[in-house]
Amino acid sequence: MVVLAGRMFSSRWLAFLALLLVAISLTSYCAAQRGAITAPRNLVELTDGAELIVHGFVIATRSEPHPQLPGLNTVVVTLKVRETLKGRAPALYSFRQFIWDVRDRFDTAGYRKGQELLLMMTKPSAVGLSAPVGLEQGRFRIVRDSAGNRMAFNGHANAGLFTGMKAQVQARKLSAAASNMARENRSAIRSDELVQFVRELVEKK
Repeated sequence: MVVLAGRMFSSRWLAFLALLLVAISLTSYCAAQRGAITAPRNLVELTDGAELIVHGFVIATRSEPHPQLPGLNTVVVTLKVRETLKGRAPALYSFRQFIWDVRDRFDTAGYRKGQELLLMMTKPSAVGLSAPVGLEQGRFRIVRDSAGNRMAFNGHANAGLFTGMKAQVQARKLSAAASNMARENRSAIRSDELVQFVRELVEKK
């Protein structure tokens, strides 16, 4: 037992408080998808900030309390990985993301079985929490448009995705196709274009 300010605390309770503080300090970036405010990041910053970039299909989602910190609500997402663009991932990749908005608990923060996603993931924290870089900015959903093209859109509809990238693209000596995309600053991006651009950024960092 430990006495603080005239009150007695068990070692187990103090350990829980310490772990909770670690979780809060190390996972501030893992705020819920709804209501979170994050600094705008372009594609270079998203790619460079990710420890792991995977493309695949969601096969399972569930909302549950953190196993070690039951006061923290989380969503657990499992992807069947189609390709890994940065880092190393198993064929079935799972991550646990912190959520605080009650709506995210009921719809698993917008992750749904069957979705095709390209995810730019942060390094897991000390308590195993991770999230897309820039939250919605690093989470690209791949869908077909009216012409049947497979398009990629992040949670900001790709707004600002190529902003301020001219010097970064020139420094890395990217392909003409990548340079043109950055210069055009368009929001409609085919998934294969996005994948190729990210591959170049990873290879030429």
